[in-house]
Amino acid sequence: MSIPQSGGGPIESHAQLAEFLEAGCKPREDWRIGTEHEKFGYCRDTLRPLPYEGERSILAVLSALRDRFGWSELTEGGKLIGLEKDGANISLEPGGQLELSGAPLETIHQTCDEVNQHLEEVKSVSDRIGVGFIGLGAAPIWRHEDMPLMPKGRYRLMDGYMQQVGEMGTAMMRRTCTVQVNLDFSSEADMVQKLRVSLALQPLATALFSNSPFFEGRPNGFKSWRANIWQHLDADRTGMLPFVFEDGFGFEAWADWVLDVPMYFVYRDGVYINALGQSFRDFLKGELPALPGETPLLSDWADHLTTVFPEARIKQFMEMRGADGGPWRRLCALPALWVGLLYDQTALDAAWDLVKGWDAETRDEMRLVAARDGLAGQVGGISMLELAGQVLEIAEAGLRARARPGAGGLVPDETHFLNALKESVASGQSPADELLEHYHGDWDGDLSRIYAEFSY
Repeated sequence: MSIPQSGGGPIESHAQLAEFLEAGCKPREDWRIGTEHEKFGYCRDTLRPLPYEGERSILAVLSALRDRFGWSELTEGGKLIGLEKDGANISLEPGGQLELSGAPLETIHQTCDEVNQHLEEVKSVSDRIGVGFIGLGAAPIWRHEDMPLMPKGRYRLMDGYMQQVGEMGTAMMRRTCTVQVNLDFSSEADMVQKLRVSLALQPLATALFSNSPFFEGRPNGFKSWRANIWQHLDADRTGMLPFVFEDGFGFEAWADWVLDVPMYFVYRDGVYINALGQSFRDFLKGELPALPGETPLLSDWADHLTTVFPEARIKQFMEMRGADGGPWRRLCALPALWVGLLYDQTALDAAWDLVKGWDAETRDEMRLVAARDGLAGQVGGISMLELAGQVLEIAEAGLRARARPGAGGLVPDETHFLNALKESVASGQSPADELLEHYHGDWDGDLSRIYAEFSY
């Protein structure tokens, strides 16, 4: 979850909203890769989720990471709620999920090194206190009342609001985990093509990375329960955004859509001010009920941009949001997939050719089917499994064309990071299918075994 933004003067004209987005444009040589991944922490003896405070807690893990590995602390209201070092952040999701927001890096080799180091550090400190961490798209057993709400003002506001809109907002906040990749664009036209491809193919990412077939102790009928949850909360700020595919779409159209998304808060002097349901358009006119007479700062706009949750979104970069949290290999595979598709123009054009004929109804149906059926899904004449094979071929060609070596030049490119996904296509199975086989087979319905066998 995003941290509060800072900097930037007052917004004096509507044009500044789109200009803020456009300021993210970078030349190709400056494009970077930022990977985010979340994981659930639990007490190894009880298999219960971690509280914020105590001997075995989120606070204990954060404090140990700070003290042993040189992270700087981030606090709110006197509470330790995150860490930062070398362009990376460790933060807390609402239910105590631990998130690494990685530094912007040049290659997937570097991304995977970052992932490895982070998980080694977390395991080192958690082993000492009897804590484990597991990567899944949704908490398999825990109920809402089991999950503590972390001491962050943003989350207190969101938690109350989520109970008023949609059906599953609080479940999303407390009981889901994702892996995301953040990528750059060079121009408005480049952003438009990348966002269209990204939105159209997010259901495929959902299918490939589906890893949440359990909820509250039993199979739930979905391969990605996390993706199903996102389909049943706050329609004002989620979805597949058909307007992105309309003629004339660009930064201005995105800004106009975000303007009409109800606000959550305004951040001032370390305090989250309740602006739930209020209008950023009123804020621009100095008529926001939460701060009458004040007009917004650019940092307020940057904060508001973090409160929209479609399947892919733009800020001053682009975020891919369709994948479940999962095992180690897939933490490196997700950036490999999207970098291969989006960072080579030939691959990007091929991906667009693949999806440009789909209409809004097809894209929406793919989103529904991917959550339920994963790689076994079918929409019209489109087989999710066959589509996955086609898309991976394009991504592999894109990574080969990038030709970014690793391991001191011994590895010629980044294509091997796709191997986990290629194995899924060969077998027709995502992680969710593997978990279900265990549940109905050697686990004999004992879901508690997931912790010992699938933790980091």
